[in-house]
Amino acid sequence: MDTIEIIGLVAASLTTSAFVPQVYKTWKTKSTRDISFTMYGAFLIGTILWLYYGIYHNSLAIILANAVTGILVVCMLMLKLRHK
Repeated sequence: MDTIEIIGLVAASLTTSAFVPQVYKTWKTKSTRDISFTMYGAFLIGTILWLYYGIYHNSLAIILANAVTGILVVCMLMLKLRHK
């Protein structure tokens, strides 16, 4: 694995893991009042497009980051719908 791919994987890990505390807090408190459904909806569409882009270019960092981020975003949207 070359250096640039390692940098991409580290960046993907950091940016993706940044969502975990928000998902956990929302799940724990069941408070979604300050969560924007529109923002997360747009973010999900962007994440899906980035995932497609990563698959097209066979980029492990982009694929992993956006697959995991997509799952976290879907969790947030589900929590938002469940705890209105």
